[in-house]
Amino acid sequence: MIRVLLVDDQPLIRSGFRALLNAEDDIEVVAEAANGAEALDQARHHLPDIALIDIQMPEVDGIEATRRIAADPALTSTHVVILTNYGLDEYVFHALKAGAAGFLVKDIQPEDFLHAVRVAARGDALLAPSITRRLIDRYVSQPPRPNTSLTHLTNREREAVAMVARGLSNDEIAASMVISPLTAKTHVNRAMTKLHARDRAQLVVIAYESGLVVPQA
Repeated sequence: MIRVLLVDDQPLIRSGFRALLNAEDDIEVVAEAANGAEALDQARHHLPDIALIDIQMPEVDGIEATRRIAADPALTSTHVVILTNYGLDEYVFHALKAGAAGFLVKDIQPEDFLHAVRVAARGDALLAPSITRRLIDRYVSQPPRPNTSLTHLTNREREAVAMVARGLSNDEIAASMVISPLTAKTHVNRAMTKLHARDRAQLVVIAYESGLVVPQA
């Protein structure tokens, strides 16, 4: 069962998401919050697998809530997915760097939304296609920023990180590298540890920022 925390300052939106999620056999909404401060309290109390968090909220916004959840040692298993009406670059970067595992716009189709929750629960990075395009476009226009931590990776780990940044799953990485899925997962997990990345989304950011992966314009 995937345990979900809903965070949005609009009760009607929370109600809609709750109805959609609770209709699924493998998903349960365990708590709700109307702002970021409440989100942290509810997350600590319920230890959800997924926190679906809006960006624009009073008192404490979604990005700060994400940062606090990501920094809490007790919430290392909680994956934050940002939900917003805004597909703007600055929100994408701030959310991902704060520790978000994914970023979705609210006009997503219901079936895609449910798929997104399941993907995030597995610990995979998740970005809406429109957001991915903006993210890549942003990196095309910026010079890479060297990351000395990359020097600690083995060649196979660097290869795995590059494939994560291109959106490949562990099974796809395994097929490409001609190794077992378990070995692929090990390479990814070791890279995350060495790079101090919370999840695969953080690996994507590091790969593009460092120039390990060069976006195709």
